[in-house]
Amino acid sequence: MKLYSSPASPFARKARTVIHELGLADQVEIVDTQGTALAPGTHPTALNPLSKIPVLERSDGPALYDSRVITRYLDTLAGGGLYPAAPRLWDTLTLEALADGIMEAALLMVYEARLRPEATRSADWVEAQWGKVASAIAALERTWLSHLQGRTDMGHLALACALGYVDFRLPDRDWRGTSPGLATWYETAKLRPSLAATTPS
Repeated sequence: MKLYSSPASPFARKARTVIHELGLADQVEIVDTQGTALAPGTHPTALNPLSKIPVLERSDGPALYDSRVITRYLDTLAGGGLYPAAPRLWDTLTLEALADGIMEAALLMVYEARLRPEATRSADWVEAQWGKVASAIAALERTWLSHLQGRTDMGHLALACALGYVDFRLPDRDWRGTSPGLATWYETAKLRPSLAATTPS
């Protein structure tokens, strides 16, 4: 199998983290690609018509995308248990969706600053996206800390990737100041070998 990825993409990092977590590194070749929302570059458009990464190319079926499909597939393939049985499954999937929402909003903030001409950038748009991130982080602090103390699942890994992306691309945004419990959890979570191995730099 081949995973088309980019070192800075938080969604691709999710897939790479799962590959490390499940011991699948010898079964999945990582193919680095480069592209943006404006120009696909070397993204595998022939495999994913949306021209997004990650994409998992298989020999026994069509390519898989997006990150949630890929991580679920790899976990099923390896019998890893990152997606537990119901009823806990619904919490895991919701936490993963919340983490993905943080990534999406943060990525839009980055795109606004890096891809849009300065004269047409919208500070209101940027702050609206940050509002989504801040709201999600507040909900995590308020509601999800007990889940985060449990057995590591895909929600934990996705959230660590999301917070890592905020730190990487938006270092001036102080999410820790209002979420001390989440900050404490993250300081330990990011040291997990699968996350340490995929930290963007």
